[in-house]
Amino acid sequence: MSIVYMLACTPKGDNQQFALPRVHSPTVKEGYEAILQEREEQHRNYIISLKKQIAQLKAELQGRTEQLKNMQKQYPDSLDIQLDHSKPEKAQANLLAFLRSQVDKAEVHSGVKLSTEYAAVPFESFTLQKVYQLETGLTRHPEEKPVRKDKRDELIEVIELAVGSLNKPDGVSKAKPRVYTASDFVEGIYRTEKNKGTLYELTFKGDAKHQFKKIVLFRPFGPVMKVKNENVNMADTLINVIVPLAKRASKFRQFMQNFREMGIQQDGRIHLTVVYFGKEQMNEVKSILENTSKSANFKNFTFIQLNEEFSRGKGLDVGARFWKGNNVVLFFCDVDIYFTAEFLNSCRLNTQPGKKVFYPVLFSQYNPSIIYGHHDSIPSLEQQLIIKKETGFWRDFGFGMTCQYRSDFINIGGFDLDIKGWGGEDVHLYRKYLHSNLMVIRTPVRGLFHLWHEKQCLDELTPEQYKMCMQSKAMNEASHGQLGMLVFKQEIETHLHRQKSSSKKT
Repeated sequence: MSIVYMLACTPKGDNQQFALPRVHSPTVKEGYEAILQEREEQHRNYIISLKKQIAQLKAELQGRTEQLKNMQKQYPDSLDIQLDHSKPEKAQANLLAFLRSQVDKAEVHSGVKLSTEYAAVPFESFTLQKVYQLETGLTRHPEEKPVRKDKRDELIEVIELAVGSLNKPDGVSKAKPRVYTASDFVEGIYRTEKNKGTLYELTFKGDAKHQFKKIVLFRPFGPVMKVKNENVNMADTLINVIVPLAKRASKFRQFMQNFREMGIQQDGRIHLTVVYFGKEQMNEVKSILENTSKSANFKNFTFIQLNEEFSRGKGLDVGARFWKGNNVVLFFCDVDIYFTAEFLNSCRLNTQPGKKVFYPVLFSQYNPSIIYGHHDSIPSLEQQLIIKKETGFWRDFGFGMTCQYRSDFINIGGFDLDIKGWGGEDVHLYRKYLHSNLMVIRTPVRGLFHLWHEKQCLDELTPEQYKMCMQSKAMNEASHGQLGMLVFKQEIETHLHRQKSSSKKT
């Protein structure tokens, strides 16, 4: 029996033959004891680990139950789940049953019928170092290291859970189990169904060449919970729109038409601060402002003139600090921006002194002469402001248009006044807020547009500023497809000419 045991249990090397020791030799006995002791130690450590995990899960489950109890007496009726706080075990069972049902509802075990090819929820793939993503916007890359901490932590957690699952003893095999590590991870894919959860499929190296281990994990989303129900009164919330300006009188005239219609006539709870650099075209700008004041009976404006080189950050900083009234919402704006009355309400609703600042992602208009080049005429400005792939893009690399309370702006330290000219100052302020305890609300908004204008990148800019300016200029002209049509214009015209010639012959 000892001989059979040794033949079955002695580990074999790849290219080695082990000699069979004598059954009653001390070496064999010590070997048995060492193996048993090692196996016993493994199981003891595993039991300790399990006890810790059980204790953590109990504590977390108890904490979640308390949260649910404090935040909501019962789940919404549509979920058909009742949380009986007098019976915590039943409440926990209901919650676990709901989470398990999320797995069954999601597309995990089998596919579902979809109406069109666009209804499919695509996966994104990842390795230990990189994420390969479809929805990149203009700031992210098709392949990149996860920058956002929540995304980084999510993928690290999933890989660690999968490694732990692979290293869990199966209780059947007596051979020494292989220990998996993160270095055995090959690749993974994941996708999120917004109302169900996130599915992860991870692949690890197997025990031999061309063999793999696959782990499927699912993070179920819990039921929707009511967090807050409050009335918000914005009737007396004033917005101070601050516009830094140098020359560009014709653009300012267009801006004031928008300001008059949306800010004065429709909204009515607004103040305008213009910080003007230099004296060239200054009288024309002041005349536009005064004419609007008289015709609209509007007195809530401030004009500040600075005899120095234009600096956007300096202009906004001076305008913000000049205000002497009560705490006010500041909207940092440029002269080539178009906003609606609905946006002004979004500006109010997404700011809160000491708690929230608003960084909207505006829609940037492409060059109208390219977009509507095949039309008889270019439509009016209002008709151009539609959100489509052919007309513009979400300017998710820009942080210049922002709403915050003046108190938050002052407390955060304002702008970096060492930055001159175009670009950079807005990013520095944005980072200050990100490094603070304030909540930064970042979202696309339908009522804020950047109007196209030809961009000039001056030689006086630093190399970094000049690069940013040129990148912005390239993105402003047209969509990928429209620029492609311009590149292949000659080929298209040649093709059309051939088509006409062939049709005449027939």
